[in-house]
Amino acid sequence: MATPTVASIHDVSLPKFCKTGATLSVKEVTSPEVIAHKWLASFEAALSSGNASSLSSVIHEDGWWRDHLALDWEFHTRRGIAGIIDLLEPRIAKVGFRNLKAYESGQFAPRKETPIEDLEWVETMFSFETSVGTGKGMVRLVCLPSGQWKAHMIYTALQELHAAREIAGHLRPHGGNSSLKGGAAEGNWYERRERQKEFLDDQPAVLIVGVGQAGLNLGARLQALGLSVLIVDKNERVGDNWRHRYRTLVTHDPVHLTHMAFMKFPENWPLFTPKDKLADWFEIYASAMELNIWMRSSIKSAHFSDKTQTWTVDVTRGDGSSRLMKPSHVVFCTGHSGEPRIPSFPGQDSFKGTVYHGSKHKGATFHGDVAGKRVVVVGTGNSGHDIAQNYCENGAEVTMLQRRGTYVLSAKKGLLMMNEGLYDESGPPTEDADIFGQSLPLPVQFALNVGVTERIAQAEKESLDGLRKAGFNFDAGHDGSGIYRKYITRGGGYYIDVGASQLIIDGKIKMAQSPEGIKGFTENALDLADGRELQADVVVLATGYDSMNTTLRKAMGDKVADRCREVWDLDEEGEVNAMWRPCGHPKLWFMGGNLALCRIYSKFLALQIKAHEEGLVHQVRDEAHGSG
Repeated sequence: MATPTVASIHDVSLPKFCKTGATLSVKEVTSPEVIAHKWLASFEAALSSGNASSLSSVIHEDGWWRDHLALDWEFHTRRGIAGIIDLLEPRIAKVGFRNLKAYESGQFAPRKETPIEDLEWVETMFSFETSVGTGKGMVRLVCLPSGQWKAHMIYTALQELHAAREIAGHLRPHGGNSSLKGGAAEGNWYERRERQKEFLDDQPAVLIVGVGQAGLNLGARLQALGLSVLIVDKNERVGDNWRHRYRTLVTHDPVHLTHMAFMKFPENWPLFTPKDKLADWFEIYASAMELNIWMRSSIKSAHFSDKTQTWTVDVTRGDGSSRLMKPSHVVFCTGHSGEPRIPSFPGQDSFKGTVYHGSKHKGATFHGDVAGKRVVVVGTGNSGHDIAQNYCENGAEVTMLQRRGTYVLSAKKGLLMMNEGLYDESGPPTEDADIFGQSLPLPVQFALNVGVTERIAQAEKESLDGLRKAGFNFDAGHDGSGIYRKYITRGGGYYIDVGASQLIIDGKIKMAQSPEGIKGFTENALDLADGRELQADVVVLATGYDSMNTTLRKAMGDKVADRCREVWDLDEEGEVNAMWRPCGHPKLWFMGGNLALCRIYSKFLALQIKAHEEGLVHQVRDEAHGSG
């Protein structure tokens, strides 16, 4: 069941439309291909008219339009024809939509789909051009009682700039010495790379802080667009952000979902990747993508000039030296979460055992033999479960302390059901899967996920019943929408089961509930708010993390941080706040998320930064709004 919650502006009820067979005669029912092609022609005509009001002839009155950079250099979601017209009115004449073409073959050619009962769509992926580039989109059409087909869901996403195409595929670099500027006499590939990595001859256009999946994907995308990039990271080696985490960690998402930009995992890669294997892959990726990385480096100070629109960043390197860098853009890629959220409790100093935050967990045996020791793990998210499992498998007596409900699905069954047919062995090309996966407005995804969550619950009923019987408080999320809404709004509150659930069901990991939390510590126990005590030798606080804003403030200071909006959760339109898009501070960006989101949204962020460098952002924005 879902935890009772107050209504949200992002709670939506999906409409019902009669199926075509119930409204039209057999003679009137046409193929999905004909329906899609006819609608796209009418849509293009409406867009070409320069009159946003004409869109009412092709878009349902309760239609949605989600856009990533095709309309302007922002993310938008609008519901209802009035809101869509309002969004398009100042932009339609300058965007210049043209050459809209439905996919002719493959999984996303025109087809009929029934996502829920009494809601039938004809959907297709399509390509298009605008005045600044090319893009892809999805449309989902519904049939009205009159027999007319109108768009109920539209998605448009810029994919490439006319002014700067990715140096990849047909445009891949030559690679021979004769192709090098000035020829081999001015240095072969290796000699030039050594100078590039140290920025001996120029300044980076973009400074990226953090060399995890966010920094690596974005760095590769930016360099493919011809921009020079420097990535700095405080760790010793590329991949240490994964390598230094607890020894039993594996990815919770399958390999098909976690590919990186330009470089997919090999066909014989495991379904779920051990952390050290992924860390080694990051090193391979960084080398293959020719990324310029300074390890054991950090920002000492940073200043932004509003007048010149450039940064001055003092970078301290591992050898103690400093370099003053002057990039146009700074991107924070320090992880979706910020500083560890570490609570303190009365009496904690008197506790004779060990207390630490989950971020410091290296392994159950890191401090010696734990067999027979009483371990309390505070928190029931992914890390809490993994840490509890790690201690249990090393002989400790483990109790998980739960304050509120947690959503659980298994990696073996439920998670694969979520990605079935899209990110699996039978799925479409990853680039098209990414378009499809982002093509519905987030509130609509939440609503549709209710049914998916119910199907997963039925498939995993035996395990879920066992968890409840063991005293685990299960929570299917707001409105029963499951994991994705929890992730994209809270960044937690769920567990993708890789083994701990069965240990709980079998009683090998015990559960304790404390809705009112912890009162404090005694010498040998946790004192719960209801007066009970949990005896403990080790207490692990798996209590999560603050937002990325905390890391930014620590590194860049209050003056910079105060200009930024809060990162994560959804804005009024239903797009993620300040992440992968303008954050409030000029030429400062946040980039984070799991491996899949970093692959997908690194493209959009790279396009925004390149558009700034090409002078496109102010031009389009000024023309759209009619101001300087």
